[in-house]
Amino acid sequence: MARAKTVEERDGVELTNLDQSLFDGAGATKRDLVDYLDAVRDRILPELRGRALTVMRVRPGQQPFMQKNAPKYAPEWIRTVGVWAEASHREVHYPVCDDRRTLLWYANQRSVEYHPALIPVGEQRATHLILDLDPPAGDDFGHVVRAAALVRQALADTGLAGTVKTSGSKGVHIFVPLRADVDIVDAAAATRALAARAERLDPEVATTAFIKEDREGKVFLDSTRAGGATVVAAYSPRVRPGLPVSFPVDWDELDDVTPADFTVATAVERLGEADPWRERMPEPQALPADLLAEGHEIPIARVAAMHEGKRRARARRQS
Repeated sequence: MARAKTVEERDGVELTNLDQSLFDGAGATKRDLVDYLDAVRDRILPELRGRALTVMRVRPGQQPFMQKNAPKYAPEWIRTVGVWAEASHREVHYPVCDDRRTLLWYANQRSVEYHPALIPVGEQRATHLILDLDPPAGDDFGHVVRAAALVRQALADTGLAGTVKTSGSKGVHIFVPLRADVDIVDAAAATRALAARAERLDPEVATTAFIKEDREGKVFLDSTRAGGATVVAAYSPRVRPGLPVSFPVDWDELDDVTPADFTVATAVERLGEADPWRERMPEPQALPADLLAEGHEIPIARVAAMHEGKRRARARRQS
């Protein structure tokens, strides 16, 4: 006999199959996902509001997949924004998650991860400088913590301040809020320079090498979270075993936590009434001229890696 289909409604959104397992290894149901996102809505919605949204969904029997276009069957009350994609030469109609019912609707679609654009809709500015610290495969979190300390020192030496959160996977994200007059190109340049300065503090721990084979077991300081990129939002769950979430931490807490400490099952109780991401975020800052000057001399990582890859391929063919 077929299992009865569970149906509930919140804020005018029909929620279905809430008692199904979310995905193999999640240790959670679809209801757990919906309940968690609803509980943290006042914290996560400010991170999503007014930005083109990419989500990662899981469907029964399928591999997780990223979704940019709002589905054709999405309710008409979900706001969308058209963005021209140079790579595919088409306009992508991204959803914009401005309110609770949009968040609930996406949760009901098994949207686990929420990746907002770095640039707000209708604007041409970066709101944050972001470094993504990515450890080598199989590495322990302590290596990431040491690299994060280098970034913190580089920020302090530059006269800047930032805040940190776990990525919800194996690394951390460091955010530096920017004044409204910082343009996209300058923000990207400053990100490259900050990564380079942190690397110079201890090149045995951290690297800016974009090509994996050049990283030599070091933590990658990824400076490419700029311009048209996205980054997973604070408080967003991740499609990982145990359903961890990207969670704000104090700099001085990093030595005492691991990303697995923060999950859909534990995060709400840890938060209580607090919103540590907003509470710890420094005031928007201007970028120092010397940081910008240094950054504009550093090639864009993806472009440099592409040219280097072509050079190595030619060398292999000629050898």
